[in-house]
Amino acid sequence: MKLNQLSDNPGATKKAKRVGRGPGSGMGKMGGRGIKGQKSRSGVAIGGYEGGQMPLYMRLPKRGFNMRNPKKHAVINLGILQKFIDEKKIDAKKDITEDVLIASGLVRRKLDGVRLLAKGELTSKINLTVTGASKSAVEAVEKAGGSVTLPA
Repeated sequence: MKLNQLSDNPGATKKAKRVGRGPGSGMGKMGGRGIKGQKSRSGVAIGGYEGGQMPLYMRLPKRGFNMRNPKKHAVINLGILQKFIDEKKIDAKKDITEDVLIASGLVRRKLDGVRLLAKGELTSKINLTVTGASKSAVEAVEKAGGSVTLPA
């Protein structure tokens, strides 16, 4: 087999429709754009305009609330924290701060702070200082004999 003998499967490729190339093409003269008007010109972006009628996106009800400046926290779970303690990446005897979590690799970056969630189990006694924590996470840490310090 030579390069000049290679061909694609029948029907795999289709020729592009050449618009505005004479009456014999079936798409000549106005090229399927009709006569005059905004849509017959180039560079048209009408989008949601419905000829003066109230556009659909404005007629539909808007629900909910979107904050303009939401806080984005780095999230850690108790199970992952325990795993890092077991692997000796975090020392449970010392106070664990957000900077210690970043240095260990558990948190990539602090963002607006670190938030502790209660997924998984914690068996080590730890003193943890984080920006936020769920009630169940605080209870789980205190049950294991540790404490969670949150900013006032």
